Amino acid sequence: MFGSRHIAPLAQEFLEFHPDITLHLALEDRLVDLIDERIDIALRIGHLADSSLVARRVGDVRRIAVASPDYLRRHGRPRTPGDLARHHAVTFVNQANPAAWTFQRKPHGPIKVRVASRIEVNRAEAAIRLARDGMGLTRVLSYQVARELAEGSLVRLLRSYELAPLPVQLVYPSARLLAPRVRAFLDFAAARIPQMAFNRL
Repeated sequence: MFGSRHIAPLAQEFLEFHPDITLHLALEDRLVDLIDERIDIALRIGHLADSSLVARRVGDVRRIAVASPDYLRRHGRPRTPGDLARHHAVTFVNQANPAAWTFQRKPHGPIKVRVASRIEVNRAEAAIRLARDGMGLTRVLSYQVARELAEGSLVRLLRSYELAPLPVQLVYPSARLLAPRVRAFLDFAAARIPQMAFNRL
């Protein structure tokens, strides 16, 4: 979803400046091996497990709970994570435990709350659409609903209980091995992504 909304338009803009370069843009919801799959640059959301990669941080996102104004009018607004037990949820089947959402309240530790899943999906776009249509609350990354929050079709909930932000980083195998065309795209993307993707979050 990040690639469709932000990287594809950025790639188009880059190619307008560099007509002699061609790009292969792979939009994958999985952790790819940059060396084995011959990928020059990847965008990763979250903390890096592979310390051999070089990273350039381009922003942060949060995992946030949202619901439509219509749903909140019908069911009320949760004020604490404990209130979620009385609400319907749209959950992701590819999460480790879709029936439990984790929150944080400083100075206390994490709070794990079970939610009543009305429907499970495996794509963020589907969860957002269902939440916008009033099916229930959902929990997504903040950039995924920036447009909906700005237009008011979704409302951000439990903000004071959100977990710490996750880093968004451009990663690549080694700065010493970067071809000039790869360096050009890296610098271009590192400058543009914060303006395109995070200026409304």
